[in-house]
Amino acid sequence: MLVRETAAEHVEERQSDWAYSKPVVILDIIWNLAFVAAGVAVLVLSTEERANMPLRLWIVGYGLQCLLHMGCVCVEYRRRRRRRVGFGTVASGGGNDGSSISGSRGDSGDYVTLAQFIAKHLESANTMFSFIWWIIGFYWVSAGGQALAQDSPQLYWLCIIYLGFDVFFVVFCVALACVIGIAVCCCLPCIIAILYAVADQEGASKEDIDQLVKFKFRRASDNEKLAVGDQETPGGIMTECGTDSPIEHVLSQEDAECCICLSSYDDGVELRELPCGHHFHCTCVDKWLHINATCPLCKYNILKSSRQDREEV
Repeated sequence: MLVRETAAEHVEERQSDWAYSKPVVILDIIWNLAFVAAGVAVLVLSTEERANMPLRLWIVGYGLQCLLHMGCVCVEYRRRRRRRVGFGTVASGGGNDGSSISGSRGDSGDYVTLAQFIAKHLESANTMFSFIWWIIGFYWVSAGGQALAQDSPQLYWLCIIYLGFDVFFVVFCVALACVIGIAVCCCLPCIIAILYAVADQEGASKEDIDQLVKFKFRRASDNEKLAVGDQETPGGIMTECGTDSPIEHVLSQEDAECCICLSSYDDGVELRELPCGHHFHCTCVDKWLHINATCPLCKYNILKSSRQDREEV
């Protein structure tokens, strides 16, 4: 459960970062600008149409929602970009004394925080208003019936397109959320593979992962008893690889399984032990660490241990 909770949190973080990545933000702005441009063009070309429902008012309201949404997205994108730049400066060693962080939050810090606060609440209010405005538009289009299609076809079909795209977007988001939820609950290796595919090198590097200790697992025979605590439980032994005086760890039957793939350790399989003492299949934990440089169970950051070892050397 801890691994699944960590995976779910990481998926949420990745989804949020992906939603405000530069390509998605640009696509979102282009998408909404196209809606606004289409609305303006239809309003100009349909000056002679006489609709029995206030469709022009609904189109204007829809366009204002798009403009407000674009503004909130731009503010949030700038905030996240400044935060990444600040973290990058600290990580590169330019802000060891904390001056880089305080400098990036100087006079503009209060403005960014205030803008973020206002944009967040405006976006929430805009989302709620969009839902109500969609219901109003659907009612006006339905109540107008065929009279709207005959008397004001341009206004009518533009409203139909707006309503249809909104429904498609909602269905797509709900379906995507269901797929991610099912993957986290029922197929954790699947979600790890997805995260591995979309990872942007924010986790541990191959060099950092290779520095972690490797073990080979040997399952206990039926006649062999391994003393574990106060009980004697048949399990297995982890033997350190690549050393003349290997370290051995005795595992109970409950501990002799990988918490990522939920499979028991097979005889002769390679395991990797993290600095926190938790162990997993090499293939499972290597993919995980490439995505997130923390232990799936206790969230211990292996990069801290790697940096400390390098400083000692």
